[in-house]
Amino acid sequence: MPKIMVVDDEVLNRKLLQAMLKPQGYEVVLAVDGVDCLAKMEADPPDLVLMDIMMPNMNGFEVVTELKARPHLALIPVVMVTALQDINDRIKALEVGADDFLAKPVDRMELRARVRSLLKVKAYNDHMASYRQELEREVAARTEEIRLVNAKLRDASLETIFRLARAAEYKDEDTGAHIISMSRISAYLAERLNLNSTVVERILYASPMHDIGKIGIPDRILAKQGPLNDEEWEIMRLHPVFGGQILEGSDIGFLNLGEVISLTHHEKWDGSGYPHGLAGTQIPLVGRIVAVADVFDALRSKRPYKSALTVEQTVDIIRAGRGTHFDPQVVDALLNNLDGVIKLWESAQASHTATLTLLHKSLRNLDPADV
Repeated sequence: MPKIMVVDDEVLNRKLLQAMLKPQGYEVVLAVDGVDCLAKMEADPPDLVLMDIMMPNMNGFEVVTELKARPHLALIPVVMVTALQDINDRIKALEVGADDFLAKPVDRMELRARVRSLLKVKAYNDHMASYRQELEREVAARTEEIRLVNAKLRDASLETIFRLARAAEYKDEDTGAHIISMSRISAYLAERLNLNSTVVERILYASPMHDIGKIGIPDRILAKQGPLNDEEWEIMRLHPVFGGQILEGSDIGFLNLGEVISLTHHEKWDGSGYPHGLAGTQIPLVGRIVAVADVFDALRSKRPYKSALTVEQTVDIIRAGRGTHFDPQVVDALLNNLDGVIKLWESAQASHTATLTLLHKSLRNLDPADV
């Protein structure tokens, strides 16, 4: 049943309109002035308002102005019921948001026609509002579905990238934590260099592929106990090129960045690096960042050809390479945030050790009959 509010400070006028409307099947709510109208509309909004203009405290213009300023009430049609005949009053009523007029004394047939017409408008507005809300809910639900699908695809892609990077490291258990620690340190340094969060995240996930080209290096060189000779070094220096070839041509952002990192993380600030002898800012910033993180982890870690260095020894070597091997600003970012770098490195080692312990325990408890 449509609900109509009659707002008039004259009791006789309220009763008259009520008597005209009730036989038509409408629920009629009465308000004695503007303040009463606003309070009742907030508590239980009607479908239509018949508003007198000349009232104490708040006149009809002021009440309509307030109603239209409240978004949840603004679409309720308002008919100004007035004895005023001045065209300026009608213009003002339209300007504040009134939808129609009725002149006093009110004609019963005209009242019914105006009310019926505006209630149809209200019903249409309600339908459109409901449709819009339903559409917004549907869009939100579909957007969430797409977000979840994209998240799953992203996670799958990142897992593939990580496993691909691990393929280049699996031959040596001592370097298994390398891709974890150097990627975290790379992202940490990128953040300290004020790169945006998207770039930082991409560096975190792309940097583990920095040495993927080692897949193409013979085991006799990778696992050699002791220093490499000149011929072996020439072969080893090809791994950035192999990595670039493995990763080139992709339209996936992480792989594109991985290609750049693979090709440039062994370049040196003074141009003496490899494979292309780039210098200074010719080297992409991501390559310069990964170069520092990679060397920090390599110096701190045990390898088949060397023992792990202390933090002090590692820092001394990196500081000595500032402006020759390494980009000075990246070195400064590491030295100025050394405590954070050390915590990330130690956390990566602990995480890797825990994983290996769990794996070894599982292998020891494996029943050969299950294989």
